[in-house]
Amino acid sequence: MARSRNLFIGRILFKRMFGLGGGLDPKKIKAVMKQMGINQEDVDAKRVVIERDDGRIIIENPSVQKIIVQGQASFQIAGDIKEEEGGIREEDVKLVMEKTGKNEKEARKALENANGDIAEAILSLGS
Repeated sequence: MARSRNLFIGRILFKRMFGLGGGLDPKKIKAVMKQMGINQEDVDAKRVVIERDDGRIIIENPSVQKIIVQGQASFQIAGDIKEEEGGIREEDVKLVMEKTGKNEKEARKALENANGDIAEAILSLGS
């Protein structure tokens, strides 16, 4: 009984979303999503950075959508992906060295203590 009901609901949604002609109608899809309690909005972003323990994932020129279902928000991201391995980047070490006048060892240690936060590392070496 439950399976046939789910198939029936699936057929109704399919017909509503795709119409009788078989083409996608964005207005119909949006209306059905709204009826199901799903809201979607575009997020204007220039860059998305995901911090991991062993590096970072950087998404340039992203297309970001915020999807809210029953009060729970999630994000869908697409774009040019670049992965960086390791916690501390050489360019960050050089920047901290330039701004503080400290050597590489001191700059790297400050970045490690600051979990890669450049501003925090510079401030810690300046005091």
